[in-house]
Amino acid sequence: MSQSPRKRSGTPPPEGPPPRVSFTAEAAVGTPRPATRKALALAAIILGSSLAFIDSSIVGVALPAIQGELNASPGLIQWVTNGYLLALGALVLVGGAAGDRYGRRRVFIAGTVIFTVASVLCGAVWTAENLIAGRILQGLGAALLVPTALALIPVCFDSHERGRALGVWAGASALGAALGPVLGGWLTDAVTWRAVFLINVPVAVLAVLLAVFAIPESRDREAGSPDWLGAGLAVLTLGLLGWGLSAATEWGLASLRFWAVLTASAAALAAFLAVEKRARQPMLPLALFRSRAFTGVNLATVSLYLALSGVLYLLPFEWMRVDEVSATQVGAGLLPFAAIMGLGSPLAGRLAERIGPRPFLVGGPALVAAGLLLMIWPPVGADYWTAWFPGIVLLALGMTVTVAPLTAALFSSVDAHRASVASGVNNAAARIGGMVAIALFTLVLSLAFEGALQRADAGARLAAVMGGGGFQGAVSEVEKAAFRLGFQICMGVGALFALAASAAAALTAPKGPAPSAD
Repeated sequence: MSQSPRKRSGTPPPEGPPPRVSFTAEAAVGTPRPATRKALALAAIILGSSLAFIDSSIVGVALPAIQGELNASPGLIQWVTNGYLLALGALVLVGGAAGDRYGRRRVFIAGTVIFTVASVLCGAVWTAENLIAGRILQGLGAALLVPTALALIPVCFDSHERGRALGVWAGASALGAALGPVLGGWLTDAVTWRAVFLINVPVAVLAVLLAVFAIPESRDREAGSPDWLGAGLAVLTLGLLGWGLSAATEWGLASLRFWAVLTASAAALAAFLAVEKRARQPMLPLALFRSRAFTGVNLATVSLYLALSGVLYLLPFEWMRVDEVSATQVGAGLLPFAAIMGLGSPLAGRLAERIGPRPFLVGGPALVAAGLLLMIWPPVGADYWTAWFPGIVLLALGMTVTVAPLTAALFSSVDAHRASVASGVNNAAARIGGMVAIALFTLVLSLAFEGALQRADAGARLAAVMGGGGFQGAVSEVEKAAFRLGFQICMGVGALFALAASAAAALTAPKGPAPSAD
């Protein structure tokens, strides 16, 4: 995913376009010293960003416990994650445009409030369907707060201070990403999975108070209305696609309903492209894809995040339900992944600036594929350090050497004045790749499980495995082995997607160092 063009090395990707800054007459509440106000403003930005950045990792570890308590089917439980990704991926671009038009601080606060209300609802629900509704609402809030959070940095800091502020923001984001799975696992074991959502509330309240106190309002007076029609069609397209893939676990691939939903998704996509082609200010400028390099970068992004999101979604189920470890141990097992990425990304970014991104974009996904292939062989109950750790390390190294160079390739593929839009498109591509991955991998897992078990109630038994028995009764070793087989096949599918990302980069990434952004 993309980063600020002036801070490529080691900076997590911004989730939306930076603003063309213009201040209104409204100032932040109170009159603290400028240095104090800037520090408080940065704290508000970091806290707001952390709500969305940490949410996906912290919730992922809790999913097996959620499925067990709410007795959700495999096709339904995936929407706890996919509902969030659907709203965020489809609306993140229009969220940035809304901030430009209506005020960045105002939209940031609105998004944080929506996210907080949704978190309370998620923590209080008693059915899977209600939880999914809350997660979709969380995604809507994140689509507003995420792009405006980063856009507030140039509002609050001048050009000489901006790099340092981005560095602090990046470091805090990396720390949050590393601690998220561990915190999620501990809360699930020691308190309840509901605490994973409710812990957002004090963080969000503090972020809003600091934003009101320390961040000035700003907007782009020349910005037009956000592309609401395009946003609606994007949600419809992705929603139908996700629904079709998830429902296929119950309908079957030969079902007329399955193909009807996919056809409707394709029709919605065609309508979306037609609207974007004619819109005065489209959320997705199609002209960007005239660049072969830009198209290649985004194809590589979608393929790579298909692979990554699939394995991170399934690993907690594999470890907790098949290998029978705790949620806290699952979080600790994922810690090396975040630690390697946080420590290694700056070095990868610097090397990519010297020799060019191409070798990293070809080799990095290949390492990801190797890591996924290593995860095929561990037997049920295998030791983490000898069986799983090598694959986790290769997966982390592959992502580490890919993400920052991907940024360099992205920004070198477009003109400087389109960099912010390109960044938003690339981040949306990563979210969409993650959403499709979870639906697709769940379908592959279900088909493999049913084929191995050869029982009429195979769907219910898969739900029992993923939920730890729950209301479905005790889980047998045969059922665990069938789940393990499905997991192995999914890792092979993920490796193919990672290799596709490597091939896309090999065919489209330019040779040599990327041009300087200065």
